[in-house]
Amino acid sequence: MVLKVFFPSCCSSAESGILVGRWISNQSSAVILAVVHFPFIPVQVKQYLNEVQRVTKVSVSVLGSWSNSKQEKEESLSEFLEDLGTIFSHEPWIQISKERDSKCWSCSTLQKHSNNPKEEEVILVYYDQRKVMLSHLHPPLGTAASTEHRPDDATQLAAIFDTVAKSKILFMTDRYDDGPIKLTHWQSDGVEASIIVELMKQASVPACMLLTFLLSLISGICRSRVLKFWPLSFLWSKLSTCEQLGHRLQHLQLISSRKKAQNQTQLMRKANIFVSLLLDVALGILLMSWLYRKNRIGHLADTLIPVADHVAEELQDLLQWLMGAPAGLKMNRALDQVLGRFFLYHIHLWISYIHLMSPFIEMILWYVGLSACLGLTVALCILSDIIALLTFHIYCFYVYGARLYCLKIYGLSSLWRLFRGKKWNVLRQRVDSCSYDLDQLFIGTLLFTILLFLLPTTALYYLVFTLLRLLVVIVQGLIHLLVDLMNSMPLYSLLLRLCRSYRLAAGVKFRVLEQQDGKPLRLLMQINPLSYGSVVQTYRLPTYSCYPKDSWTSLCKKLFLGELVYPWKHKGEKQD
Repeated sequence: MVLKVFFPSCCSSAESGILVGRWISNQSSAVILAVVHFPFIPVQVKQYLNEVQRVTKVSVSVLGSWSNSKQEKEESLSEFLEDLGTIFSHEPWIQISKERDSKCWSCSTLQKHSNNPKEEEVILVYYDQRKVMLSHLHPPLGTAASTEHRPDDATQLAAIFDTVAKSKILFMTDRYDDGPIKLTHWQSDGVEASIIVELMKQASVPACMLLTFLLSLISGICRSRVLKFWPLSFLWSKLSTCEQLGHRLQHLQLISSRKKAQNQTQLMRKANIFVSLLLDVALGILLMSWLYRKNRIGHLADTLIPVADHVAEELQDLLQWLMGAPAGLKMNRALDQVLGRFFLYHIHLWISYIHLMSPFIEMILWYVGLSACLGLTVALCILSDIIALLTFHIYCFYVYGARLYCLKIYGLSSLWRLFRGKKWNVLRQRVDSCSYDLDQLFIGTLLFTILLFLLPTTALYYLVFTLLRLLVVIVQGLIHLLVDLMNSMPLYSLLLRLCRSYRLAAGVKFRVLEQQDGKPLRLLMQINPLSYGSVVQTYRLPTYSCYPKDSWTSLCKKLFLGELVYPWKHKGEKQD
């Protein structure tokens, strides 16, 4: 049987003493956590370890002895260390010694209570205690997080990582304490602390209380019945700005809540949300400072009206071209003139509306620019809503053309079934056979002929306005994709992966340090960090989807049949 001893590299120069750690029987592994130095009283050591075991729920015990020959003056100390095995009585009793003026180590085991003692092969594995304690071991992607579905190797590693991570209270005592027990571990030179971090913790308490009160007040207003009335509820459900504000409000409530994170995943989610909010607001303030410098708001307002007029003129020229003979196609003259004048009248109304609003454009943009202090994502959502309002006439043209085209397509399909002696059964949702008389067939033939010859003119208008609508939707979709990227990107996790990659562990690798006959095999355990793609996939924040829900086949089918398409936004649907 092979015995694996995980020894912290920070204890390699420690004074002689006893080894404290956890014995994992099903893996035949011993995880050394600290070295207790002389002098000590065995009863006090047992009481201290019982208290540590009660708090950490980890079965910590004395596993063996440690002898550093460089610092020994008495040859009888090795015999004394062997006799300690009768006091603490752990099977097997591990003896690790470092030879004087040599890099060689010796490791042996004693089994005094065994009837058939056998020499066990020992593998000595060094590990960085601080990195292992601060790291979080992730299960392989595609497997469940529970230990029941993990591979055996991942379960064994998880037991070692959990042992070190849960033993934080053991690392609060070091060799400089005045107590009866002096330990050597990764914090032996003094417990790590930061005055700035402690001051920030103390200052964050009243700040979080004030923020929680303000957020509860805002949430109460948002849940009030005033916003449930028709105009406000309609605007709240249609404007992407309102949706983004509600999304950020949920984030603020999460990071300012007094509820402590239960596990590493919740803690990382809070940290990612906090960094995302911080970066979002910082970029928004930079955008706001850029807009209000050198009167850029006024220049933008002066440019907006000519651009809207130019777009309207281009649409008028497009309609004049459609009312003639577009691309040499022969259209139905009467229907072409009716549709063209109908859309030209709408453009005339739109130009009048723009010029009526022109004196207030600069003031509206000035107040809209102030909203950038809420974050760059809010400013982008406002830009998307402004584009939707400025292109509302294109949306109306698309709806008119789509409804008219859809009516003709369904009318032609229904009349085609009439010719074949079929009809659509609404109750059973299927096509059944039906017998028609001569008058019905005659009227159906007339209607089918009329709709068929009017279809090219309607289809041309529908095609042109659908392309214009899709162009607007693509621009809005790119903006929503950028907002979704900023909302969901785990920035804190990526920074942690960049600066302290050992904090996000995907596994470990072993490097051979020494392999000699008669000596234990010595290995160095190193942490393999998660890849950047795995970090994004694991810690991606939940956000509101702005991706098309329909497949490309379904989308093309809807466009062919004239059904209205909203491919980018699905309000109120949250995806992880």
